[in-house]
Amino acid sequence: MDDYIQQNSTSIQPIEFDTQLFDPISLSEMDGVTLMNRIDTKFLLNSSQLPFILKKATSHYRILEINGERITPYSTVYFDTEDVKMYIMHHNGKLNRYKLRMRSYINSGLSFLEVKRKNNKGRTSKKRINIENSQFDSQQLLNDNYSFLEKRLPYSPELLSPKLQNYFRRITLVDNDKTERITIDLGLKFKSMNNDEEKVIDNLVIIELKHDGGGKSKFRYFLNELNIIPRSMSKYCLGMVIVNPNFKNNRFKNKLRIINKITQIKHVTI
Repeated sequence: MDDYIQQNSTSIQPIEFDTQLFDPISLSEMDGVTLMNRIDTKFLLNSSQLPFILKKATSHYRILEINGERITPYSTVYFDTEDVKMYIMHHNGKLNRYKLRMRSYINSGLSFLEVKRKNNKGRTSKKRINIENSQFDSQQLLNDNYSFLEKRLPYSPELLSPKLQNYFRRITLVDNDKTERITIDLGLKFKSMNNDEEKVIDNLVIIELKHDGGGKSKFRYFLNELNIIPRSMSKYCLGMVIVNPNFKNNRFKNKLRIINKITQIKHVTI
């Protein structure tokens, strides 16, 4: 896309923790923990709480390392219908709902077109296809992958267009038994693809525990020690709300108040 956000990673403040304390795991070793059909549990916390949790996790988890980097920059472009039906489904808490996104792994140069679905049992499944990094012409991207999308979405691809882009940095942890994956997202920035409005969410960390539904998570225990409880908030919905304040958001208002309280910054006027 012409207005694809180009980011310099030095613009994001690093966390005060030595990620070298973790043993590394490579992408190839993670093949067995892709968890494309899984249960996701999200947690929101202030960035000042993260070093305590990471220190607790060092002997129980390994950290994804790519080309010597352990904190990886990501960018995502989300697509929706003109009347943002996918956003509204999320806002209204409907299950059997979908997200369509282009996820770019900036350091590795890889990009994927991904369809995520949350079914009526609360499980998340993901299907994705590798795309060329040069495919930022949104209409061409949708046309070239029409068959993939038509089979997996209840929305016709020609009715979709890019609505939101985000940028963040991610730490990925895998437990020593390779049954659980933890993603830790920092430095979130959002940009509307309609009006170019940009917002940065300072001090917020989003942690997601991804597992197949069995066993107990040590990482969740570490979060419990700080009285951090699960809170569901899609990065897509969060971004759509803060860059499009006129969008329907009444069912998100309590979550937005919580984010303002966690970060101790009034990011969103409610």
